[in-house]
Amino acid sequence: MSTFRRRVDIVTCEGHGEGEVRAALEDDFHHFRVWAKYQAGALIAVGGEAIRYPYTACLQATEPLERLVGMQLSRVAHSVTRQTDATHQCTHLLDLAGLAIAAAARQSRKRRYDIEIPGRVDNRTIARLTRDQDWKLNWSVNGPLIEAPKAYAGVNLREGMARWALQTLSEEEAEAALILRRCTLISLGRERDLDRQTHAVPSGLCFSQQPERAEQAIRIKGSTWDFGSSQEQLCASDQDWLNSQGS
Repeated sequence: MSTFRRRVDIVTCEGHGEGEVRAALEDDFHHFRVWAKYQAGALIAVGGEAIRYPYTACLQATEPLERLVGMQLSRVAHSVTRQTDATHQCTHLLDLAGLAIAAAARQSRKRRYDIEIPGRVDNRTIARLTRDQDWKLNWSVNGPLIEAPKAYAGVNLREGMARWALQTLSEEEAEAALILRRCTLISLGRERDLDRQTHAVPSGLCFSQQPERAEQAIRIKGSTWDFGSSQEQLCASDQDWLNSQGS
C-alpha cells in the first residue's frame, strides 16, 4: 500500500519594520502556496495560490484568506480559526496560513515539516513527522486512536484533539501534533479511488464542500499523485518562489 507524504516549507524575511513570510505545502492530494505581509505585529496582507487541487472550486478558495487581514501575529498556528470560520475556508490553505503567521510571530527564518503515513494494515499505521531534519514525532495509530507513545496514548484524532494538544503540549509540539493529526486523517484518502467522484461532497466542512457550491466543485481527475518513493520532489518547484522575497 502507498505511503502518504506531505512537506511544508516556510521562509520568513523581515526588514524596515515589516516583514513577509511565504509557505508552501505539497502532498498526494494538494499543492498550495500562501504569502503574508505584516507590520507592527499585525497582518496587513495575505494571499494564496492553488497549484494542484482536488476540485475546481478550490481555485477560488484563496480569496477567503483575506478575512485574516488585521489579526495580530500569534505564535499559535491554530489561532487563525478564531479569526475566521474554518468551514468557509480551504482547510489546507488555512492551516498553511496559520503556520506562516506563527513562523512570523516567532521570527523563525526557515522551517520544514516532512510527514509520512504508511498504508494501514489491520487498521494500524505508524504516523511520522520530522521538523527541520532532526526533531521527530512518531505515533502508533489504531483507527482514530493513538496507542503510543505514552504521552499521547488514548488521544482520539477525531474528537477533542486540538483542545487537548493546545492545553497539554508545548507551543511548538502542539503545532507539530496538529499537523500530524491532519495528515493521519487525510491519508485515508489513499485507500479510496477519489477519481470516481464527480464533484465535492456537500458536507459543509470546507470551502468546496459548502452545499451552495459542492455540485459545481467538479472533481479534477488525476490530481492525486504518489510521492511514496520520491519525497525529494515535494515542494521542489517552490524553492525559487520561497526564497525570492525581498530580492
